[in-house]
Amino acid sequence: MTARDWSILVLLSVIWGGSFFFYRILAEAIAPPVTVFVRLLLASFALLVVLRASGRSLPTGLQAWFAFAVMGVLNNIVPFTLIAWAEIRIGSGLASILNATTPIFAVVLAHFLSGERLRANRALGAAFGLAGVAVLLGPAALAGLNLTDLAQLAVLAASLSYSMAGLFARRFARMGIEPLVAATGQLCASAVLSVIPALAVPHALSALTHASAGTWLALAGLALPCTAFAYVLYFGLLARVGPTNVMLVTLLTPVSALALGALFLGERLTPGNALGMAIIFAGLAIIDGRALGAWRSWRSASSNEVTGKTVIPPTAETDS
Repeated sequence: MTARDWSILVLLSVIWGGSFFFYRILAEAIAPPVTVFVRLLLASFALLVVLRASGRSLPTGLQAWFAFAVMGVLNNIVPFTLIAWAEIRIGSGLASILNATTPIFAVVLAHFLSGERLRANRALGAAFGLAGVAVLLGPAALAGLNLTDLAQLAVLAASLSYSMAGLFARRFARMGIEPLVAATGQLCASAVLSVIPALAVPHALSALTHASAGTWLALAGLALPCTAFAYVLYFGLLARVGPTNVMLVTLLTPVSALALGALFLGERLTPGNALGMAIIFAGLAIIDGRALGAWRSWRSASSNEVTGKTVIPPTAETDS
């Protein structure tokens, strides 16, 4: 991954860090299926406007729309609904920790479903990252951890769904579908599919018509920056660096949330927060591989100076 790719990943983590905040606001106001439907509908309209302004259009073939529908279910309907439901029952900190399992699912699934070699640096780095998130958020967030709890299992299922979506999205490049078109198409398909569960909620329309201005602002925040804009970045990055790299965003999201709180809300960072961030960044460095490659080169060069031999230094094994 290039420096530009890493910067986009960090930006995505900042944007998606806000989604947990918006979900928390909406948790008691609107039922999860209705929240998901409005989020997808508003985001679809926004990207349709962008798509039209760019001179592009959505494909009409059945194959493309089947792919959009599958992607929409895996990437939007299933995880959005599960996380929105879980946020009513568990804290955002614990949800962030459970959601940080996404890269681990992605690494394992990529190995078994797409033949991608399970590299030690990826597995170790993802494990470091998950441990770092747990340290970052502290023992209070982990206090309620119970993997027999349905809400916690729901977040894990959402993470699994996200990782499956990342692997499935590879086919859009093979089909010749541009990232902006893929982002718009899967949002439109999932918006249509989410109508049925939303209508099944009693008094769904009444809840929306009587919603406060704050509720609608939270819905707009969830739909526009956290979905429409984020997916333009996400699908572009996915096409360049692949799903296992993109899923690293879930490790950075809690870091971004804490950093924003410190910068704009005056929240204090604890030594545990700093240690957690350091562990996460160590995990990302292990996955990236360039730091390890530089260390190997330095060690080899130092050894050569001592022995007087000329040896070609080993290079890091990365997917950058």
